[in-house]
Amino acid sequence: MKTVQQILNTKPVQIFSVTENSSVLEALQLMMEKNVSALLILEGQKLQGIFTERDYARKIILYGKSSAGTPIGEVMTAHPITVLPTDSIDLCMQIMTDKHIRHLPVMLDSQVLGMVSIGDVVKFIIADQKQTISQLESYISS
Repeated sequence: MKTVQQILNTKPVQIFSVTENSSVLEALQLMMEKNVSALLILEGQKLQGIFTERDYARKIILYGKSSAGTPIGEVMTAHPITVLPTDSIDLCMQIMTDKHIRHLPVMLDSQVLGMVSIGDVVKFIIADQKQTISQLESYISS
């Protein structure tokens, strides 16, 4: 069984976050700078929520709110669905598909270890399938 930890092992350890009091504009600037489409909302080390491009489109633009004047705490997704490093990649795909989400914070004992995106999961699955195909081809030709 392939696990979330295996995906985390392929990524640099980077947790991009802001606090609930940060403005949406500050969050967007960080997202642009780091080339990510989601940020964790942390208070100290405690996960408060997640803010994604989808949150921006649905909760700021559509309601005519100001990015500079709106704190993230008003528009973040509170209590995001999380996964454990020991959870399977298949479980991540199932959660993302069923819940229509693209990012899952990875937690262990209330500590944020990282985040996996749908892109991370798909990339990992494709690499794993290529390896399996290569092994099968090698087995067949030997």
